[in-house]
Amino acid sequence: MILLTWYRTAPTGARRAFWAAFGGWALEAADAQIFGLVLPTLLAIWQLSDGQGGLLASVTLICTAVGGWCAGLASDRWGRVAVLRATIAWYAIATFLAGFAGGFDSLLVLRCLQGFGFGGEWAAGAALISEYAGTRYRGRVLGAVQSGWAVGWAVALAGYALAFSALPAAWSWRVMFWAGVAPALLVIALRRTLGDPPVYLRGRAKVSPLRIFRPDLLRVTVFGALLGLGSHGGYYALTTFLPTYLRGTRGLTVLGTTAYLAVFITASFFGYLVSGLLADRIGRRRNIVAFAALCLLSLPLYLLVPLNDLGALLASAPLGFFSAGIPGGLGSLFAELFPTAVRGSGQGFCYNLGRVIAAAFPALVGALAPRLGLAAGIALFAGLAYALAAVAALCLPETRADDGRVSGAAVAGGHAYGGPDPYGAPGSH
Repeated sequence: MILLTWYRTAPTGARRAFWAAFGGWALEAADAQIFGLVLPTLLAIWQLSDGQGGLLASVTLICTAVGGWCAGLASDRWGRVAVLRATIAWYAIATFLAGFAGGFDSLLVLRCLQGFGFGGEWAAGAALISEYAGTRYRGRVLGAVQSGWAVGWAVALAGYALAFSALPAAWSWRVMFWAGVAPALLVIALRRTLGDPPVYLRGRAKVSPLRIFRPDLLRVTVFGALLGLGSHGGYYALTTFLPTYLRGTRGLTVLGTTAYLAVFITASFFGYLVSGLLADRIGRRRNIVAFAALCLLSLPLYLLVPLNDLGALLASAPLGFFSAGIPGGLGSLFAELFPTAVRGSGQGFCYNLGRVIAAAFPALVGALAPRLGLAAGIALFAGLAYALAAVAALCLPETRADDGRVSGAAVAGGHAYGGPDPYGAPGSH
């Protein structure tokens, strides 16, 4: 209800920014999740190993990290909206071309191109909506935007069920990639009337890309990046091979896999929303630590405890809910750790650098699966990642003050955040 209050009272530009960021994130999720859904088919058709499947996921994450930081820098220099449009066009075209891949090598190249767009979209979109949302509602608004990932994943899952039920496997995976271009082009057309936030236009400055590594910001940059590593390492170690685990280890059909993933995705949607609410209520840092701890509890229950089909189906709900909580709280925290002039580069670096190292997690899961088993490999690397996320969050300052604004002591060097105007009045940043 409080989110609806913000939406009703927000200026037109803020409402447009919300739907632009939500739509872009949802469409990115749809395009990104296609790979995990079609991976079992590609492994069979092209006779690839789990290690090669993991490599296809890992190189995408590396390129996502590079693209995210570059797009963050560009959004600080040339504007949030311009970079947002460019990155969406980039990943939409790359996804479409992936449908023409003739084998492992060509798909590897196209997955790299996809990654550059994926990382850039979040960096620009998160900076855009965080500045329009202001401090009072930032957690809830960013959590709602992040829930677009679950919506996009659900769209991809519906397409998966439809395509694989109606078409031969040799064509169904291509059709899914080809379909990834259409909605993204629609969103680009809708964004022509969107402008950059007033607070960005007032605080716009040409600063060094290395500003976030100076002494007053170095600590939050380092631990922010480690938090990004823990969040992404856990999430990608879990979700990259989740369809493969359901079909291969649990022996489910396409429709059976769809049912399990539907429960996971629905729970994730609510996890993003609740995480955003809690970030505003109990603080950004406490929220992330709580969800990381709950992830550590739910992982072994789902993957290592022998459950019947109904038990595993029910266990999908808490796992999906808790795994969404950490990324659901990252946007508001990262936005408040950096001043306006370097917010895009700071958010882009912290959120995406973790993907460089996290890129090794799917590859390691795939490589160790023959020895440990796929379930144990997922549990091991996802568990290590979530533990790191909790420790890194504890090493960062709490950016939310008791009055609901942003603490002026949140950032080393005394950058003042907070203020009564949620749409960019002086001091609101």
